[in-house]
Amino acid sequence: MTPAYWNQASDELARRDPVLAPLIARHRHESLKSRGAPFATLARSIVGQQISVKASESVWQRLLAALPAPTPEAVSAASPEQLRACGLSQRKVEYIRDLAGHFLSGALQPERWPGLDDEELIRELTDVRGIGRWTAEMFLIFNLMRPDVLPLDDIGLQRAMAMHYNGGEELPRKDLRSIGEGWRPWRSVATWYLWRALDPEPVEY
Repeated sequence: MTPAYWNQASDELARRDPVLAPLIARHRHESLKSRGAPFATLARSIVGQQISVKASESVWQRLLAALPAPTPEAVSAASPEQLRACGLSQRKVEYIRDLAGHFLSGALQPERWPGLDDEELIRELTDVRGIGRWTAEMFLIFNLMRPDVLPLDDIGLQRAMAMHYNGGEELPRKDLRSIGEGWRPWRSVATWYLWRALDPEPVEY
């Protein structure tokens, strides 16, 4: 499902930002898409922590082969050894099983989330072991498709902004934030196009 705001956001960003304009033109036939399943999105974000997009996809595909339906029930029923065999570290096994427990116990209630603003939901999600701000922001972008999230801790975004806005040199966090201010209220969309400029396939969680 493509966000209803995507075309408007892409048009406004292309007019406003001459750096983004050619990236948007190159990838205009693509868009952010939601996978729709809150648990799977969060689990996939945990899998992707601190590893490359390619490595993350490899581990996720192995997890899907072992658990074709990546639900809280399936993860809870799997042994730690089964999950480790998919390529997950011991810590990520603990995190993903703890996440499943939160869903099964009702501690996390996805039906409430559309009514929370971004920061409220980030606070709720980061109460779960293994979910930090980055993982919560990936959820906001890829599951709820919130339009104005700027994940400053994301290595891919940092690399892309350095490449396209500073000749490849790393930018201080304050400069990343300052550039991102010019993208409001479509910072998620700008981030997606910058990710897309780095990777041969669209980033998904």
